[in-house]
Amino acid sequence: MSAGFQHVTVLLNEAVAALAIRPDGVYVDCTFGRGGHSRAILAQLGPSGRLIAFDKDPQAVAEAERLAAAEPRFTIVHEGFETFARELDRLGVGMVDGVLMDLGVSSPQIDDGSRGFSFRFDAPLDMRMDTTRGLTAAEWLAEASEADIREVIKTYGEERFARQIAAAIVATRAESPITTTRELAGLVAKNVRTREPGQDPATRTFQAIRIYINRELDELKAVLPQAARRLAAGGRLAVIAFHSLEDRIVKHYLKDVSSADELPSWVAVRAADIPAAPMKLVGKAVKAGEEEVRANPRSRSAILRVAARTDAPWREGDA
Repeated sequence: MSAGFQHVTVLLNEAVAALAIRPDGVYVDCTFGRGGHSRAILAQLGPSGRLIAFDKDPQAVAEAERLAAAEPRFTIVHEGFETFARELDRLGVGMVDGVLMDLGVSSPQIDDGSRGFSFRFDAPLDMRMDTTRGLTAAEWLAEASEADIREVIKTYGEERFARQIAAAIVATRAESPITTTRELAGLVAKNVRTREPGQDPATRTFQAIRIYINRELDELKAVLPQAARRLAAGGRLAVIAFHSLEDRIVKHYLKDVSSADELPSWVAVRAADIPAAPMKLVGKAVKAGEEEVRANPRSRSAILRVAARTDAPWREGDA
């Protein structure tokens, strides 16, 4: 494992079991990370099975390339998963039997202080998952308007003091650019008047900027319909979310494509004539058990939702 940073895969057994893996099936891991889920999937595939994984992080891709060199059933794609359909087309892959998404930031990204994701370290304010492209957090803070900064912190961080934090950022950068995690965390701490027990005052702001810089919610909204439409009948979509903004998107999408069309009560129609839903929910949402949470506190907020493709065609209006 690269750089010596350990990654504990969250809901490993539950997520892989949710895929109901067929030995000869084709599967997609949308977030390779350090390969915990991918290796578990490969362990259940037979010689004719195939796994394609995506990741934006060059360190994760390097780890995946080492696996690919020794494993002919595995392919890594260095792209965000919003390119899902395009990259499967490029690889000559049609329908797939399962898709897994483990959302959010990985433990190695947080624990590697040089990446700038965490306020626990003093480091350049980067926050990019893909360090080969795009604006860093420092570059964005240097050029964004106060209104845009406020909206990002309010929307993606659900921070009550977004207005005060944004104003302080703009005032501070007028004197000197904000280039390190410690500078930003200290500035935020001075403008968050009340703190949630056990939570650093910079938590919500760092989350918000990270989500914005990496377009995390936009990518999630883009990939869900792509992944669902590439599932073969019976194929499973399993998604692990780590905060309410992600989970809300996943929950609403799966509910929409798993619900039968609702007609007004006055419409006379046989139940058999109502178009069936193209997906169906599989079980209830799953959270990490007490033992996993004790071993890995970061799993506390994880929630797994699963849906399966039915035989019904996609309906007009389905995303």
